[in-house]
This record gives sequence, C-alpha cells and structure tokens, in this order.
Amino acid sequence: MFIHFDNLFQLELINFFYSTAMGGSSSSPAPPPSPLLRKPWRTITWADKQSNLQHVKNYKPQTDGQQLRILLYGSVGAGKSSFINSVTSVIKGQMSKRAGTANVSGSSHTKKYETYRIQKDGQNTFHPVVLSDTMGLECSTNRRRKVYVKDIKRAMKGHVKDGYTFNPECKILKDDQRYIPAPTANDRAHVLVCVVDASTVSHMREKVIETLQDIGDEASDLNIPQVAILTKIDLICPEIQKDLRNVYKSKILKQKMEEFSAEVGIPVDCIFPVKNYHDDNTPDNDADTLILSALRSFINLGDDFISGSPSKDRDFREHPPDFNNEPTPI
Repeated sequence: MFIHFDNLFQLELINFFYSTAMGGSSSSPAPPPSPLLRKPWRTITWADKQSNLQHVKNYKPQTDGQQLRILLYGSVGAGKSSFINSVTSVIKGQMSKRAGTANVSGSSHTKKYETYRIQKDGQNTFHPVVLSDTMGLECSTNRRRKVYVKDIKRAMKGHVKDGYTFNPECKILKDDQRYIPAPTANDRAHVLVCVVDASTVSHMREKVIETLQDIGDEASDLNIPQVAILTKIDLICPEIQKDLRNVYKSKILKQKMEEFSAEVGIPVDCIFPVKNYHDDNTPDNDADTLILSALRSFINLGDDFISGSPSKDRDFREHPPDFNNEPTPI
C-alpha cells in the first residue's frame, strides 16, 4: 500500500512515532522532530522596517509623472484586497480598509478593476506606486477560466480602465466604454503579483494551476516581471503563529513555497510570504517588515522594467532577478 505524505515534516513525525512504538532503543526515546530549521534559509533583517519604509516612500521613477503599477491576481479569498489594505496601512501608519475583502462564501468581493493610490503624508499628491485589484479567479467552467486569462492579459497591456466591471462569462470588449484602445505607459502593468493562500497550495485543482500557468505565459510574452506572495502563513504553521520571525525557519512553509514554485513556474526567490492585516487594530512591526520587504522587491523589479534595463528582456520564471541590485532613491 502506498501512502502519500504532504511534506517532509509529516514523514519525520510518522517515523518518530513508529520508532517509539517499536521500542526503538533501550534508552529514552528521541524528541519529536522540530518543525523549524536551525537556521533561516532566507535572510531578512527585522530591524530594517524604517529603512524599507523610507525606501518605498522615497521611490521616484526617472520619468516625471510615471506611475509604477503593481497588478494583483489570484483565486477568490487568496488575500489580494487584504494585501492592498496592508500595504496602505504600513505606508500610512494607520489601519486601512479601503479595499473590500472576500467572505467565506467563495464568491469574489472584488467585481471591478480598481487601482489604489496612496496619498503622501500631509500633501495633496500621491506616491507613484499604485496597486490594481482584480476579480478573484473562479474555475467553475473552462469558459470562465479562459475569460479570466484574457482579462488579466488585457489589464497587463493597459487596455482596462478603472471601474470596469468584470464579466466572468465574457472578456472586456473593444467597444466597451472602459476599454482603453491606446494605453499609455501608466496604464500598463509593470509587475504582476500572483496572490496565493498558503493553506491551499497542496490542494489546488488542476484547472487553477493551468490558469495560473497560462497567465504566467502571457506575462512572459510581455516580459513583465512576475512574483508571488503567500498569505495566511500563520494558519499552516503554529510556530509562525507564535512568532512571525520563524517564517524562514518553518519547514512546512519552505515546502509549500517550493511546491507552488514547481507547479506554477515562479522561482522560489520570487515568492514572498506575508501576513496580511485582517481584523487587526494594532500595527505589528514584524508583519510590516515582511510586507515592506516584498513591496521593496516589487518596486525594484518594476523600476527595472520601466527604465528598460536588460532584465526587461528576460523570462523571470527562467532567470530570477537579483534583489540586491536596487534603484537609488531620489
């Protein structure tokens, strides 16, 4: 009989209990395997919150008036709108609920294409980084799956105007009043972010995986940088729930990131775990650090794309970027 184990930690645990039940040895039984690695497998400086926040606030594209558009997509309830709220909360320094979030019904709360701009402190101007929210992916039929891919592609190319109401049965048409026939550089997406609920990675349906792969292929054809964020990470690992700083020590989170990378094709280096704010009323420095670390990397990628650096002409799924190569804040 063949038994499938979801992750290495489960296998270690089964081996431990089997060894204990069989008597193992005459000495005291070995302690159960730790769910944490001894050393973090990715480096993050938890004291860098203010540095990353200032980098984000100070960012300015080389061209006056240029926006850097981060386009988010993913399944219903993955946390796209929550991430937008979390980013706004971190930058503004106060809890924000601007973007509505999905409930447990399985239906997408976001029905329209909405772009969120963040106002600068004490000014009537906005930060150049904007975040665009899209309807959640529903794969109930092949038609809906194909429509979703086409709508995301047109949003990437800048053909979708703010306020467009998504129709899961039909892509945006060229004669729609919210179709942009000649998009500007500000209308186009400069970074594509796939948002995934970490607790669903091992149970994603084949049609969902195929849809995410198809969208990735479209982004590659357009040379748009692709990244992913894994949300709800505290739900899959009690050690992360106890202490968020265990994020890059967690064996199961590392396994989920590698599994998602293998399924969809986004390199592990381009996958960022975050803990979004939901019902929280108090900011958390560690949660802020993870969000800012991801956002800073998105900005670096988008800035390269806007400025036409050599990275613009490569497939990010085949050749992940070096996040140490950053634009100089102005």
